[in-house]
Amino acid sequence: MAGGLVALFDDVAVLARAAAASVDDIGAAAGRASVKAAGVVVDDTAVTPQYVHGLAAERELPIIRKIAVGSLRNKLLIILPAILLLSQFLPVLLTPILMVGGAYLCYEGAEKVWHKLRGHADEHAAGEETVPDEKTIVSGAVRTDFILSAEIMVISLNEVVDEGFWSRAIILAVVALGITVLVYGVVGLIVKMDDVGLSLSQRSGKGVAGFGRGLVKGMPKLLTALTVVGTAAMLWVGGHILLVGTDELGFHLLYDVVHHLEEAAHEATGALGGVVGWLVNTLGSALLGLVVGAVVVVVMTLTVHRRRAH
Repeated sequence: MAGGLVALFDDVAVLARAAAASVDDIGAAAGRASVKAAGVVVDDTAVTPQYVHGLAAERELPIIRKIAVGSLRNKLLIILPAILLLSQFLPVLLTPILMVGGAYLCYEGAEKVWHKLRGHADEHAAGEETVPDEKTIVSGAVRTDFILSAEIMVISLNEVVDEGFWSRAIILAVVALGITVLVYGVVGLIVKMDDVGLSLSQRSGKGVAGFGRGLVKGMPKLLTALTVVGTAAMLWVGGHILLVGTDELGFHLLYDVVHHLEEAAHEATGALGGVVGWLVNTLGSALLGLVVGAVVVVVMTLTVHRRRAH
């Protein structure tokens, strides 16, 4: 009997060690996948604050919370099951679907550029604009987040494609939760820094109060800059999705041109080659995104928007 209990405890210990090893493996794989998606995470963080820019301070965090919930719902209930099933049964469709999302991001970015260029024509309309509809703001943000989230999840999937089906599911769920918390936690901090600055500016210490006043003065400029960065990020990420996607589908010209320019810049700039090469790749992707986005804007203006106007 005692021998049986000892054997049972040994079996339990072996199972526990195996479970712990699996948890470690999943954690490590989730970490690798998250690192690969880091570039898109930065873009997601830059894009989101523009949706609460100009709103009442007390509504900023509630709206960000709604966007975060929508983002997590996108990742866990729509994107995760879809990419798992596609990777299992129809992996060939992942790239075309992602490219459709990339084209939509290009359209979003190009439309923002177009509205900015037409700023003088829209001044009158802007002056009559009422308080933004929160439901519209949230739905627009969640829609844009869907594309970025899909890019994050597909990049992450590519890092764990050799894992079993259920391991992939768990790893990607961990990535989805971790990245959502990270992105919207940082966004929440960014948009509330002016409140932190106001609180610090009322402290008795001159240094602390001065720092607080600096935050209050600087945050509007930071949020405006993030709006620009967010628009550029849409064009960059969308263009990069299309650039890589066309190469994977067998049309190599665009990718090869950008890749050769990147390599030439890398070789010509010595120690700064890595940074300069990345900038060249980013600029090439953004230009492609702007061109594709502009074409979609023209098509939408001549079709969908014209029908709505009538």
